[in-house]
Amino acid sequence: MQVIEIERPGGPEVLRIADRPRPQPGAGEVLIRVVAAGVNRPDVQQRRGLYPPPPGASDIPGLDVAGLVEEVGPGVETLKPGMPVCALVNGGGYAEFCVAPAVQCMPVPKGLSFIEGASLPEVFFTAWNNLIWLARLGEGETLLIHGGTSGVGMAGIQIARHLRGAKVFATAGSPEKRDVCLAIGAKAAVDYRGAWDEEIRALTDGAGVDVILDGQAGPNTQRHLDLLKADGRLVFIASHECESAEVNIRSLVRRRLTITGSTLRPRSAEYKGRLARELVAQVWPLIEDGQIKTHIHEPVPFHQVRDAHAILDENRQIGKVVLVVDPAMAPAVPEPCRPF
Repeated sequence: MQVIEIERPGGPEVLRIADRPRPQPGAGEVLIRVVAAGVNRPDVQQRRGLYPPPPGASDIPGLDVAGLVEEVGPGVETLKPGMPVCALVNGGGYAEFCVAPAVQCMPVPKGLSFIEGASLPEVFFTAWNNLIWLARLGEGETLLIHGGTSGVGMAGIQIARHLRGAKVFATAGSPEKRDVCLAIGAKAAVDYRGAWDEEIRALTDGAGVDVILDGQAGPNTQRHLDLLKADGRLVFIASHECESAEVNIRSLVRRRLTITGSTLRPRSAEYKGRLARELVAQVWPLIEDGQIKTHIHEPVPFHQVRDAHAILDENRQIGKVVLVVDPAMAPAVPEPCRPF
């Protein structure tokens, strides 16, 4: 099969097409014939040498795919060859075939193409894990999402709005991106390069917010904490700006604030399987009736993977960049399949 390899740490030019043996599914796993694969920020970090795969994971980048079940491993009873699925994988998505734990596979929501299906798993798993499980976002609370037009940002805005009735604020770097945040449910969107904390404070009549979701960290961390209400929660999904920060611990203790964060890739299949079940039960119906939408920034042909990574490097994307592995099948809308 053809795969995308990372030749060495660096820019998009280090990505290359190579031939490798087709993987075999183990117990509890399925082999997916990949039609389309999501392109995510962790793929970029892995390419740069900043996010190595966990032990046992494929060195091939790619964390979410959509396609057809090709083969099932021992112990898999709910999935059969030929079924259309989208899946969160531990690596290996940039390839013609990819192995996935069966519990991390989900049906492609009714009415969505394989391209759209490939845009869902990584961002919705991440948003749900951080906002619902870790931040414990409550009904009617206020939320600030940095990077509102990233895949995770757009998923988070919609989950918070439709499933928690939250008042959501977002940051984004251009008027076009801020308009997109408003269109999908944000109450307001501000420029992250300005005095975003003062603007959000003014928009909340000085009260601040209950939860903040951020991927930058670094010197803005104390600004985040100062913006939180008492009992507020600051959740990091990355530390792109800086891996350390100085914070006022006395204020944190006095106001009972929580700082937490997560990375999903090393978590167990059982953990991610529970996430998958909650998404299918609570989010997928809202996708199917059009309340929650995925936004495809651009489908990029498999052999142009360097162009796909350049879009993320330049922060041009609104929503999800998707790698088209099988151009004949990628735009197709598969028949609904509900074996789960």
